Amino acid sequence: MKGISGRSTSESRVFAGKTWINPRCCSAVPSDQETVGSVRNENKSPVAPFRVVNIGNSRPEKLLDFINAIEIATGHEAKINWMPIQPGDVPATWADTSLLADLTNFTPKTDLAVGVKKFVDWYTKFHKVM
Repeated sequence: MKGISGRSTSESRVFAGKTWINPRCCSAVPSDQETVGSVRNENKSPVAPFRVVNIGNSRPEKLLDFINAIEIATGHEAKINWMPIQPGDVPATWADTSLLADLTNFTPKTDLAVGVKKFVDWYTKFHKVM
């Protein structure tokens, strides 16, 4: 069956899409060695020139709300293939974006429905579908 696979009506996740991310946010993350250890929740190696910064929304969204937002944005009803919980799966995830906020003074705020609509608009235009 083609469609969306779901595991639970109470499952929730954090979603982040390329159209939801503020480009100024990513370019504003300092990469210089002077900031190492000076920021709360710092995770930068003193030898590697990189940081891993979580850019997801820190508020979990219900899977059914995500599917509903896709249905509204596409104008199509989803075919949901309900499956049992998979080994190692968790009922909910969320993102700790405190390092992002500490480094950039930016906190993701895009509403799920708005972000999904923007993504669907971008996707359909880019791939010339629908």
